[in-house]
Amino acid sequence: RGILPDAEDKVADFAQHMRFGRLDDLRPGEFGIVLGADLARALRVSMNDKVTLIAPQGLVTPAAILPRLKQFRVVGIFEVGMYEYDSSLALVHLNDAQALYRMEDRVSGVRLKIDDLFKAPRVARELSAYVDADTVVSDWTRSHANFFRAVQIEKNVMFIILLLIVAVAAFNIVSTLVMAVQDKQADIAILRTLGASPGSIMGIFVIQGALIGFIGLALGVLGGVSLALNIDVVVPAIERAFGIQFLAKDVYYISDLPSELQWTDVITITTVSFVLTLVATLYPSWRASRLNPAEALRYE
Repeated sequence: RGILPDAEDKVADFAQHMRFGRLDDLRPGEFGIVLGADLARALRVSMNDKVTLIAPQGLVTPAAILPRLKQFRVVGIFEVGMYEYDSSLALVHLNDAQALYRMEDRVSGVRLKIDDLFKAPRVARELSAYVDADTVVSDWTRSHANFFRAVQIEKNVMFIILLLIVAVAAFNIVSTLVMAVQDKQADIAILRTLGASPGSIMGIFVIQGALIGFIGLALGVLGGVSLALNIDVVVPAIERAFGIQFLAKDVYYISDLPSELQWTDVITITTVSFVLTLVATLYPSWRASRLNPAEALRYE
């Protein structure tokens, strides 16, 4: 990929992921090259080594068509953490790429970076109306469509799994309150004989179940948010402690576990969980309010 080092930061973050060298070391006419870490490892090259690039367009001679070759010197190595780029991408200066491919001052493509990455498909559709018919306009959602579709499916499935886990916890609240009602039958009967209404008895157990759910939710949200904000520290620590790797780059495309806290998701899950908790308290509370004082105190 031919780039302009001064303008590259506007469209990509390679400068922040340089392991050796700098992008500024790519100077026109010096034929320097920056390789991905896995690509450099596969080629068994390091800084200042020479690599030979073969252009697909050959030189036509009377004898045969000869491939066009050019030696480049490795001036940098980057590692972005995504296997596709680390294993197959090489960066050279735009002028050197034009000289290698004999394109004069022309380019084969232009990359754009927008402020909101989720608006990329709409921007791509709008650009299609202003370019030639033979120009291909693509965005990041098309480049890795299967990968991002799989991530979206996993996210939806994980939401369902979380709801099922909350439902199991709600059943535990039901069983806890049923046992509490069974254990406090005499106390409930005494309250009824003293004039407590069925609604007030029901309210007592609803508040008890809601309090249990609120404490559990508070602890769960606090632990989940803390883990999400520090996942980049926790996961590497576990990997080093147990000598394992959760994400292999050649399998999952990425080597790190990224985490971005979405407060809308936190609020949605917390709200649904609290509603399920309240629903779980209704049946035991209703049973408590329907308790007959005479039956409860018969053997007291």
